[in-house]
Amino acid sequence: MPQSQTPFQADSSQVYQPAEDSFLLLETAKQEVRSSDRVLEIGVGSGYVSSGLLSSCRLLIATDRNPHAAAIAHATGVPVVLTDLAAGLCGPFDLILFNPPYLPTDPAERIDDWLELALDGGPSGRDIIARFLQQIPGIISPEGRVLLLISSLTEPDEVGNLVRKNGFESCTVAEERVDGGELLMILRLTPCR
Repeated sequence: MPQSQTPFQADSSQVYQPAEDSFLLLETAKQEVRSSDRVLEIGVGSGYVSSGLLSSCRLLIATDRNPHAAAIAHATGVPVVLTDLAAGLCGPFDLILFNPPYLPTDPAERIDDWLELALDGGPSGRDIIARFLQQIPGIISPEGRVLLLISSLTEPDEVGNLVRKNGFESCTVAEERVDGGELLMILRLTPCR
C-alpha cells in the first residue's frame, strides 16, 4: 500500500519579500521590456517582479533554488523552474533579470536556511554574480539584455570587471539610495560585439 505524502507547505518566512531593490528592478524592467521579449528572471523570490511583467512580454519564465519561493511565485501565476540560477535552461532569452544575493557574508555568519540563499553573496558579495555571469552567455539572444541589480556593498568596479571578463558591456540605467547610505544600481548588460 503506498504511503501518503504530506503536501509541501510553502513557508513565506523563508522567502525574500519585496523591498526597495525589488521595487527598483520592477520599475526599470517595465521600461526595458518589449512585447516580443522572451524574459527570464533568475531568483524569482516572492514573484513580485515577474508577476508585474507577465502581461508585458511574449514569454516569461522564472527560476529559484528555494522551493518555498518557487511555490509562492507559482501561486501568483508565474511559471517557475526549481533550479540553481539558469542550470538546465535553454535560451535564447531576450531579457534576463537578476536581483542576486549580494550581501557580503563571512562563512561564520551563515544561518543555513532557505531565506539565506536570497541574501548571502559570499565573502565579497560577488560570488553568485560571478556564477551568473558565467552562465548567461549560453542563454542570451544575440540582441539580448540583462538587468542586473547590484549594490555599493559589492564594490561596483569589481562587478564591472567581472562583467567585462564574461564578454558583456554595461551601463547604469537606474540608481536609488536606501537607508544606511547603500546605493542600489541597475546595470544593463549587453553582449560585446
